[in-house]
Amino acid sequence: MSQRRAVRGWRVVAWGLTPLGVVLLAGSVAYGLVRYETVTVASDSMRPGFPPGTRALVERIDAGGIHRGDVVLMDPPERYMSDGVLRRVIGVGGDHVTGSGNRVTVNGRTLDEPYVADEGDPRVGPYDVRVPSGRLFVLGDHRANANDSRYHLEVHEGSFAASGVRGRVVEGAAVPVRPALFAGLGIVLGAVGLAAGRRRTAPGPR
Repeated sequence: MSQRRAVRGWRVVAWGLTPLGVVLLAGSVAYGLVRYETVTVASDSMRPGFPPGTRALVERIDAGGIHRGDVVLMDPPERYMSDGVLRRVIGVGGDHVTGSGNRVTVNGRTLDEPYVADEGDPRVGPYDVRVPSGRLFVLGDHRANANDSRYHLEVHEGSFAASGVRGRVVEGAAVPVRPALFAGLGIVLGAVGLAAGRRRTAPGPR
C-alpha cells in the first residue's frame, strides 16, 4: 500500500511540475518575441560601438521610457532617407542643447562621450537649440558621417517625435535577463516533473 502511495505521489508531482514548466517556457518565449527584436546595423553612422553588420538587441519601449544617452531604434521622418536607424539620444523635451565640433552641452553641462572617436563634420556649424516637448535631439556616434539632428535644425530644432522610437538597444547584453531566467526555470521544472513521472520504487518482497 505504501509503495502505491509513493508512486501516486510522484505522479502528482509530475502532473503539477511538467505543465508548469511548459507554461513558463512558452510564456518566456512569447514575452521575448513581443518585447524584443534584433536588427542588423546597415550604416557606419554609429561607429565605433555599432559598426555595419552588428546584430543589436532592441527592447521595445514607449516614449516615457526614453532617457538621455540611450541608443534607440527609430523610424525617422522622410528627411532622414532611411527606414530604421540607430541614434543616441542627446536631449529630451525641454533640454537646452548646444554644440560646437565634438563638444556638446546639455543644460549647461558638457557631455563626456567616450563612444565618439572622430572629430566631427567640419561642415556643421555651432548649434544652440531648445528641444520641444515630446521630441528628442539625437546624434550619431560617428559624428563625421551621421545624418542626425544637426542637419535638420530648421525643422523642430532638428528634433523628431519620441513616438517614432521603436525601442532601446540593450547594450552589453546578449540575452534578455528576465525571459532567460523564466525560460531556465521552466526547463528545470519540466525536467524535474518528467523525472518524477518516471520514478519507480523498487518492488517489495513477494
